[in-house]
Amino acid sequence: MSGVGIAVLALGLVVFAGPVLARLFRRQAESDVADDYEPTVTVVTPMFNEGENIRRTIRSILAQNYPAEKLHVIVVDDCSTDDSYQHAMDESRHTQRAVVLHNRVNLGKRCSINRAVRQSTSDIIVSVDSDVILDPDAVRNLVRRFISPRIAAVGGRVDILNRENWLTRMQAVEYYFGYQFLKGLERAFRAVMCLSGCLTAYRRSVLLELEPLLERRNILGVAIKYGEDRFLTRQIIKAGYETTMTLDAVCRTTAPSTLLGYFAQQLRWRRSNIVDYVGGMSHVWRLHSVVAVHYYSVFALILAYPVLLLQSLMNGTFWTLMTIHVVWAAGLGILYRAQVRKLPADRRVSAFDALPLAIVLPVSYAVMTLLALLTLDSAKWETRGHAAPDALPADGDEEPASVATAVPANPVPLSVARPTGVLARGSSNLTGPEVALLNRTRRVIKRKLVETRRQLSASESWPALTTAPRVSHGERRK
Repeated sequence: MSGVGIAVLALGLVVFAGPVLARLFRRQAESDVADDYEPTVTVVTPMFNEGENIRRTIRSILAQNYPAEKLHVIVVDDCSTDDSYQHAMDESRHTQRAVVLHNRVNLGKRCSINRAVRQSTSDIIVSVDSDVILDPDAVRNLVRRFISPRIAAVGGRVDILNRENWLTRMQAVEYYFGYQFLKGLERAFRAVMCLSGCLTAYRRSVLLELEPLLERRNILGVAIKYGEDRFLTRQIIKAGYETTMTLDAVCRTTAPSTLLGYFAQQLRWRRSNIVDYVGGMSHVWRLHSVVAVHYYSVFALILAYPVLLLQSLMNGTFWTLMTIHVVWAAGLGILYRAQVRKLPADRRVSAFDALPLAIVLPVSYAVMTLLALLTLDSAKWETRGHAAPDALPADGDEEPASVATAVPANPVPLSVARPTGVLARGSSNLTGPEVALLNRTRRVIKRKLVETRRQLSASESWPALTTAPRVSHGERRK
């Protein structure tokens, strides 16, 4: 075996030894709960082109086993180009606990959540993706894990909803091991480095504290959307708070059912892994040594694995390596079956559904990792097909929330006159050249505004302008 192979094997043993190490060094018992803690909760669901599926998400939130007077819902439509907004309005209009916000420009997931956080007054904010369905006790099981003021975020477990073909069933196995095993060590030390936006509860005060960091995240000056959940979790830990998760809070998400969709998702995740593992180098070493070694080992394995595959292609041992992958995947399938045999039939898949991992994962972690390294400054969301918003001017005062419109659950229809030929923003009738022209015009206007501000800052009239009252466009700044 080559030196690279030995290194990958050693790193793999360290990474997958996490569950064993978690049991040896466990600090947090699963029984550590605060059943008498019932704070006010707002569930925030950012939405883009979710269509009719947003209805089932809203229904599952409103049906939570939690005091109704303490649970509210805010849905943020991030400039959907389909009928998602209308579906959300129709589903929310029958209750005073649900509010729908509509962004005038596409802000991205994190900025949309920040918009809702400022709108809310609850103690706890629960982030829920727009394509998931919550188990009835999901919110309660999240909240009861806030047993200490130091715990700033609690994540839940994500399962696959659409087990319709071999790819989605394979992902069910992948998700199971991701939550049951790979996060076990970090959970034991209350230092979970990535809490999924599908289902995570945060202290609102911490989100407000970290908001400036989240609003202006970029790479090489390009605003990015991918990896927002991982970035937020890491910033919480960096600020000195604790993060944990519970397997009792469950949501079910719609997984990509095609290889194109799956690899687009994996590309986004690989970018996120690389960016935030590099970012974590500066502070993860301050955590417990076991957590730090595990964290660095995972990153090293992500980078070393493509090298191993490339070396095997060059020295003629590729098929031997693939045979090892098949044996490994078969072992995972057997272990998975042993773990889930007592679950209902609709909550588990076959052991054979783990076998495709032997082929899919090498592509995901090798080819996608190399491609991710070359596209780290991409602003694309990949699975949604739209780009991140242009970065706000570095010296700008206006919050992204100021370009969003709060819409009550029962709005009064307004008739707005438009000149003939002028299309609403986000209209599907816009052609490619028209969209490009609009974007170029917007960038030119923004650049001129920045230049004007810089000229004013050098003039004597600037102090008078900066002390004048500012208009918040419908919402008082906090």
